[in-house]
Amino acid sequence: MLIFNRQVALSAHLKSISGPDETIGFVPTMGALHQGHLSLLAESLQHNDITVISIFVNPTQFNNPEDLAKYPRTLESDVEKIQNLNPDIIIFAPSTDDIYEGKTVSAHFDFDGLENQMEGKFRPGHFDGVGTIVKRLFEIVKPTNAYFGEKDFQQLQIVKKMTEKAKLRVNVIGCPIFREANGLAMSSRNERLTAREREDAAVIYQTLNTAKTLFGTESAKQVSDFVARTFEQTPGFELEYFEIADAATLMPLIHKIEGQKYRAFIAVFVNKIRLIDTISLN
Repeated sequence: MLIFNRQVALSAHLKSISGPDETIGFVPTMGALHQGHLSLLAESLQHNDITVISIFVNPTQFNNPEDLAKYPRTLESDVEKIQNLNPDIIIFAPSTDDIYEGKTVSAHFDFDGLENQMEGKFRPGHFDGVGTIVKRLFEIVKPTNAYFGEKDFQQLQIVKKMTEKAKLRVNVIGCPIFREANGLAMSSRNERLTAREREDAAVIYQTLNTAKTLFGTESAKQVSDFVARTFEQTPGFELEYFEIADAATLMPLIHKIEGQKYRAFIAVFVNKIRLIDTISLN
């Protein structure tokens, strides 16, 4: 198994092994790998000649220093999981200095307004950090296809927009959310939950499913009011936002339009641990 810590070495290796007709699949991650990440790797392995995964906790996308400090870092076990899946996967685990070359700051991006909704409202600068690191990784790896989980659906749309505007020749592919047995969306942050919190967090997906049912007959406000009441009555959980939005533009729903696709987005704190989820409503 090959593990690279320097972008120059990785780029040189990929250039030496990839021919003009070979495809490179890429899975960017911040580590603490779970089955959702592994499913992205499996997708890449199935459709590409070469698969690369990056493991890098990107400081510029954290607006909360405590969240950055506590973000799980489990490189040794991550490598073991990747090895067990397929030892031919190439790992890129750079340092912050190697990626940012001594200047750990974000570039500024215009994502045509996608960045101003949901996560953008509550995490200032977050998507500039995401755009900066993903663009940099795409330039280093030069993938044919890049795979992202739909749990971070807004991030997926942001990356697609960045790729389009920067004219990068990468196919950005969204993959289904992987869930734990109780429905909780798999996330590296779940590792910070106690066993009881992890069990109780099933309420997030249960609420989204009920919201989806209600959306068939109720207004967006009525559905939002139901979600707010649910979390007011759930001890230990604090609702940060619930939003019903157009799946393409991410603009909040005002009036339902026949044939339009909508999604529900949610962010909840469980003992200061922030969890997000999303569901298609039609």
